[in-house]
Amino acid sequence: MEVQRVQEIASLSSLNGTIPKEYIRSVTEQPAITTIHGVVLEVPVIDLSDPDTEKLVASISEASREWGLFQVVNHGIPSELISKLQKVGREFFELPLEEKETIAKPANMKDGIEGYGTKLQKEVEGKKGWVDHLFHRVWPPSVINYNYWPKNPPSYREINEEYTQKLIGVSDKLFGLLSKGLGVEENRMKEALGGEDLTYMMKINYYPPCPCPELALGVAPHTDLSSTTILVPNEVQGLQVFKDDHWYDVAYIPNALIVHIGDQIEILSNGKYKAVFHRTTVNKDKTRMSWPVFLEPPGEFEVGPFPELINQDNPPKYKTKKFKDYLYCKLNKLPQ
Repeated sequence: MEVQRVQEIASLSSLNGTIPKEYIRSVTEQPAITTIHGVVLEVPVIDLSDPDTEKLVASISEASREWGLFQVVNHGIPSELISKLQKVGREFFELPLEEKETIAKPANMKDGIEGYGTKLQKEVEGKKGWVDHLFHRVWPPSVINYNYWPKNPPSYREINEEYTQKLIGVSDKLFGLLSKGLGVEENRMKEALGGEDLTYMMKINYYPPCPCPELALGVAPHTDLSSTTILVPNEVQGLQVFKDDHWYDVAYIPNALIVHIGDQIEILSNGKYKAVFHRTTVNKDKTRMSWPVFLEPPGEFEVGPFPELINQDNPPKYKTKKFKDYLYCKLNKLPQ
């Protein structure tokens, strides 16, 4: 079972300067070799409280075309609530293994990824990421399964529900601005992703100290299969973005939300907006954590390029397909 690997990670973090070979990346992926050191990437930082809507649209559109990533500040989610979200998530991962195992996903479950310690996708050459994680849906109510939500700490559910409500407001605003940046109606993007049935999937990543961080990765390079991902990090550096053929650290900004453009928005925009290629590194002395929420269409919902962006000079670059089929191909490394 995958739970055994979780236990293995916990014990591995106490090793002194050595890690098993399945965690050692090839030389083309090792952070010590592939990172541009001493340069922290200043990705676009956008003030969501700016009353100048045209300026906001231009800033977000440019960031989505050039970077596929931006950070937002003054987003309306109180810093105290973000701190509480981080606190209850950290407290869950600090529980004894037996208690975390009660919401682990069994290895033989074919459908869904919810639960503790689950593998998300096939790793190339059998390599493993230096990470434990927890997945559970937080919105809409029709898709929530509280069996995968921690019972401890007791305030976990209340705080996650409060955070989700605030996050919905932020994501609705972002979808509107991203729509306008493509020259389509403000509500067009959200509707094209499932409207009120859009699914919010919370993931907590837990990266314990690693004896050889220069050789390992927390999460391998990838783009998110979601529409967007809205992420809260802790203060430990780890997010890296591939830009101009090199890997760069992304600067940490307290209380900012990091927004990733995912595959579904790249498809909707017919390639105008770019899904960000990113990975995570680990730390020798400190535990890194992050709280991404993936905004995904319902499984049966079809996503394809906006018809109004398609013409003779700009033919469709992507197939229109059900999200569940896209998900299956992506997780199993099959062509789309």
